[in-house]
Amino acid sequence: MLKAILILPFNVLITIPAIILYCSDFKLLSPSFSLRFIVALGLLIFGLSLLIWTISLFAAVRHGSLAPWNPINRLIISGPYAYVRNPMLSGVFLVLFGESALFSSWPLFLYTITFIAINAVYFPLSEEKGLQQRFGQSYIDYCHHVPRFIPRLSPYNPNQASNHSKE
Repeated sequence: MLKAILILPFNVLITIPAIILYCSDFKLLSPSFSLRFIVALGLLIFGLSLLIWTISLFAAVRHGSLAPWNPINRLIISGPYAYVRNPMLSGVFLVLFGESALFSSWPLFLYTITFIAINAVYFPLSEEKGLQQRFGQSYIDYCHHVPRFIPRLSPYNPNQASNHSKE
């Protein structure tokens, strides 16, 4: 699990942004509690909280990791997964937006948009097809009720969802 965390979120959230910031001009927002600073801090805190929550669920499953080369062996639909199909990426997106705002960096913002676009293509074409093959109809039903990256307002409950679809 640690290897997957170091390779995936760490590089996406720390290494690549550090290289972008090093190679470009940026201005760190002063913590004068301006609205932009508060929003940036809120995005960072909420995104990191979502990442930690998601990683803890993966750790609880114990068989597999967040890495595509070592997938988990059961479908998780609790916790943040009851609201959004990919809370890990939603958290990463929020952190990247927070970093872009905190450093007032257009290159970092463009990296964020590019990263989101790549994942918006990759997940439906690759990862979700693999999940559908591994978990079958339960994953298909889950996909019909839970959005990919932007959370729903109420938690998904497969028992309630199946009752509504029978009516």
